[in-house]
Amino acid sequence: MSAVVLERKICNGLYFSEDMKAPAKLGMSYEQIIDFDVDDDDYPGLRGTMVREIYNHLRASELKKRPSTDYMAKVQKNIDIRMRAILIDWLADVVEVYVIDPEILYLAVNYIDRYLSGNLIDREKLQLVGITCTMIAFKYHDIYSPPVEAFCALTDDTYCVDEIREMESIVLDYLKFELTIPTARCFLERFVRVAQAVTEDPPMDIESLSNYLADLSLGDYGMLCYSPSVIAASSVFLARFILSPSRRPWNSTLQNFTLYKPLALLGCVKALHSLCRNSLSSLPAIQAKYSHHKYNCVAKKYCPLSIPRVYFQDL
Repeated sequence: MSAVVLERKICNGLYFSEDMKAPAKLGMSYEQIIDFDVDDDDYPGLRGTMVREIYNHLRASELKKRPSTDYMAKVQKNIDIRMRAILIDWLADVVEVYVIDPEILYLAVNYIDRYLSGNLIDREKLQLVGITCTMIAFKYHDIYSPPVEAFCALTDDTYCVDEIREMESIVLDYLKFELTIPTARCFLERFVRVAQAVTEDPPMDIESLSNYLADLSLGDYGMLCYSPSVIAASSVFLARFILSPSRRPWNSTLQNFTLYKPLALLGCVKALHSLCRNSLSSLPAIQAKYSHHKYNCVAKKYCPLSIPRVYFQDL
């Protein structure tokens, strides 16, 4: 198995109470680290030194090809944060309709934000940029892509074939055809599997809830300040807390494989929690998707209002 194939496999308001006492039960001993890679029979090629090297490469790569975190203030004059959120929520619906790999949505959002970071557009063209970037992501990620006409139809024929093809050329030229990027989904696949190995929570709940929280991050402009790996790790942290509030969400095994201490995730966890509590009003399509039985209705799970600060202390 080549290194490229291996890499693709891997890619495949929270209120903190100052005086809240830590629950008596903190779960397992966090000194013990489970060697997750040794017994990974599902992915025999992804073990030991090689998987660590690939992960380190992804961590280094995620610092590149990132959008500006303040392009709405410095570049855009005709669109705002709310319009961006509406666009991405709509694109999430588009991806779900086609029943395609969710990674395509993550790639598309990255392409959208990178393009908007350096190109002033009119609000009438925002949907055109969005559907074009989704088509580019589809072509890059999948062997077969729907014809351009299908993407025109998704916009209710607001844009014609020639307009989408022209925008495709413009976007690709601006991005310099640099389409390979580590997304939060790349890291989530590994982090979720580690979490499933060290928890008593239902594996499907851990996976669906972590994916739901990460999906919510796509629609929030403020989340651009966090790297994909931080968003992935924070999604797992918050998912484990929501499922078992009386148990410490982080442990030595998760810290060892994500390379993040709990305190490093505090800001992102706080932002994700706020999104989770307001998802129905800001991102209805994503909230509706994860309210389905297919995803164990994780979007309907109660999210506690507070979390003990002790959970963010060093292990």
